[in-house]
Amino acid sequence: MKIIISNASSDPIYIQIMNQIRQSILSGELRAGDSLLSIRQLAKELQVSVITTKRAYVELENEGLIDSVVGKGCFVSGANKDFIREQRMKRLEEKMIEIIRESNELSMSQQDLINHLALLFEEEETP
Repeated sequence: MKIIISNASSDPIYIQIMNQIRQSILSGELRAGDSLLSIRQLAKELQVSVITTKRAYVELENEGLIDSVVGKGCFVSGANKDFIREQRMKRLEEKMIEIIRESNELSMSQQDLINHLALLFEEEETP
């Protein structure tokens, strides 16, 4: 996982860090039990304050996305599978809305879109 800090962003740095880690968890890039960089290590890598990275981790822990184990570090939580699934479903729905809008701009019918999706689905299942 690569975290990129943008000085042009209106979001505070801790929010940028938090959003990128959250995205990695929700996308499945980071899975339950995966360890995160230590607060100090992440701060050093990103060249930001330890307070900034700590705040991002605390917020993610409050959301139930990560667990902090004293003396061992921070890990992706495995306890909140329903929340993660719900968030992933929300992201999927947002993408589907984008697809529907794009298909409308292409004057595709609902059935055309369904047929196209079914074709892609079959191709994806074939080894």
